[in-house]
Amino acid sequence: MSSEPLLVLDGVFAGYGKMTILNGTTASIRRAAITTVIGPNGAGKSTMFKTIFGLLTVRSGTITFNGRETTNFSPRQMLDQGVAYIPQGRNIFPELTVRHNLEFGGVALSDQASLPARIEKIMQRFPMLNEKARAQASTLSGGQQKMLEVARGLLLDPKLILVDEPSIGLSPLMVQEVFAILKSLRDNGVTILLIEQNAKQALQISDYGLVLEQGQTRIEDTAAKILADPRIAQLFLGGGLAQPERVA
Repeated sequence: MSSEPLLVLDGVFAGYGKMTILNGTTASIRRAAITTVIGPNGAGKSTMFKTIFGLLTVRSGTITFNGRETTNFSPRQMLDQGVAYIPQGRNIFPELTVRHNLEFGGVALSDQASLPARIEKIMQRFPMLNEKARAQASTLSGGQQKMLEVARGLLLDPKLILVDEPSIGLSPLMVQEVFAILKSLRDNGVTILLIEQNAKQALQISDYGLVLEQGQTRIEDTAAKILADPRIAQLFLGGGLAQPERVA
């Protein structure tokens, strides 16, 4: 496996309209690892994901994915490069069956003939979805719907999955199940970049962590070291990190 990072953000500025949210964000995301992005509300976490995926314009700086500069690639181009994005909330077609939701997830495939085989492979990985293949997606529990979203993202065989707040609205048991799926994907070579409201729980399943504040990277280190850093506790008690710093 290459030691080169899969995804690199170098001095990225981006935002909405006249508002700049990312203020020179840097990041180096390792391959086949889970990296959790944490920080206070408004730090730029979701903005970072949208910018990586091409939903927002990079005003300055560069993004490199898998050795290729992808600055301001479109979402379709990022899908083609091997990036899947699972945003906050529920992003399914509730009136359609589970299988039809998966079929819609494969519309971006250049090789449509491979879609049925890909769906069958996904069904084997997620037995619950296989059992409910003909059920309307609206009848699934919140955790099951999140699994459907993850499964749909996997249809394109992504190298990187951006997952924004997967635990929102889920029971603790369902959260554990979703996290177990993410760990399994990591163990099978998929790189995962995660935003999670329960920062401690997310870092416990992560290999690395990245702390954003005011659109800048303050700390980038192993998840274990970030969990043990007393400054993180200060951050989530409402304080801020006094000095921009990257821990070695």
